[in-house]
Amino acid sequence: MTSAVRHLTEAGFLGKFYIDGEWRKPTGLATAIVVNPAIEQPVAEIALGDDEDVDCAVVAARKAFTGWSRKPAAERAALLDRVQSLLLDRLELFAQAITCEMGAAITYARRAQVPLAAEHIRVARDNLATYPFIATRGSTAIMREAIGVCGLITPWNWPLYQITAKVAPALAAGCTVVLKPSELSPLSALLFAKVMDDAGCPPGVFNLVNGTGPVVGTGLASHPQVDMISITGSTRAGVLVAQAAAPTVKRVAQELGGKSPNIILPDADLSRAVPLGVAAAFRNLGQSCSAPTRMLVSRSQMAKVEILAAAAASELVVGDPLAESTTHGPIANPPQFERIQAMIGIGLEEGAKLVIGGPGRPNDLQVGLYARPTIFSNVNRDMRLRRRRSSARCCRSFPTIGSTRRSRLPTIPSTASARMCRARILKRCRRSPGRSGLVKFISTIPTGTRTHLLADTSVPETAGNTAARAWKNISRPRPFSDSIDEIHLGKRIGFR
Repeated sequence: MTSAVRHLTEAGFLGKFYIDGEWRKPTGLATAIVVNPAIEQPVAEIALGDDEDVDCAVVAARKAFTGWSRKPAAERAALLDRVQSLLLDRLELFAQAITCEMGAAITYARRAQVPLAAEHIRVARDNLATYPFIATRGSTAIMREAIGVCGLITPWNWPLYQITAKVAPALAAGCTVVLKPSELSPLSALLFAKVMDDAGCPPGVFNLVNGTGPVVGTGLASHPQVDMISITGSTRAGVLVAQAAAPTVKRVAQELGGKSPNIILPDADLSRAVPLGVAAAFRNLGQSCSAPTRMLVSRSQMAKVEILAAAAASELVVGDPLAESTTHGPIANPPQFERIQAMIGIGLEEGAKLVIGGPGRPNDLQVGLYARPTIFSNVNRDMRLRRRRSSARCCRSFPTIGSTRRSRLPTIPSTASARMCRARILKRCRRSPGRSGLVKFISTIPTGTRTHLLADTSVPETAGNTAARAWKNISRPRPFSDSIDEIHLGKRIGFR
């Protein structure tokens, strides 16, 4: 048993929800098994909520809203400061939980999953200190008010990171929240609820109800006392949430990404652009909505790109996620593993060229949801491999016709949550679909507002310092309208 599971078991939290400042037993008897994907064995059993549990949590959040929204900004910032400190103090516990529940390599959980989650809280805290809740324009005063009760639905692939991305700006703005984490990766969410309690969060300001999307998710989306619903997940889930929310005319924010392209123009330095593209596609086990899994390159450069991509993928170390040398652990859950294997089979069936990888597990791993890092080439626009989102460790590269001409580039799906372009000359990237810099993210977290992250390809770089520079651009304190988190706070999660 991992330390995280032992911690939750001994505290008695696995079978409870956090509502109105208390750990409460569910009203129903439904449960779900948490499976460790590295060993394919159950490690915990959690309670699943129903409509009555949702109603209790929403009523608590509604009762707490008036008092919390009227708290001085300094008091709300002080709570966020305590939450961030506790997260960092318990970094190892959270990292162990994330590795256990969704298979992230322990080194990646320690260096990315948990620290970046804490960074969301810091950004919200810092921006709260200077945010103009009342602004004047000439003789007009504009006052921004908290929306109210926010229902937050988070996914399994970045379990803690997505929680703090929603909770921190909501609380900073003066909203109260009801969180429904993914039932597939609930351990870090329960640990986070303990952090909120230990940080002195007032009763009802933060509430957590575990459950399935069709029950708890729909219950939140349709509840008349929930003022806003925010979901990160599949397009199908987003549609269902929007439909459930429509009768009560609540605000809906969605991050529904996938099939993001990485356009490498002919003048780019392939020896740097291709390995970086492969690393980006396979980060977090390849399970990220913004992963650039469609690499678009010039037909004349395909052979060289295939060699470089295969070499980059071959350096990935797939294995026991608790081993320090492992870069990629198992796929997060059985449905995702089966989906990946099916997509690899479809690629082979439809005649795509297998550059590296293939179906099944790596030869030395017979137990665990491990998949081979797989890259296909010569994927045409009619293939299902190109159109469908697998959201996992399966990267596609295929040629474009006339890479530098916008009219001839393949259509980019509307669900793509990131778009990247690499070239030596900036203006050439700006001709690619949707105005872009050398590296560009079109963010749907959750408003569709576009945020540009530029990387200068004229200077040496590594995957590590590129990611660090990009994160710095996102997270440094600025007005709320400038960065992803601040847009999330100022335009959607935060205010009317």
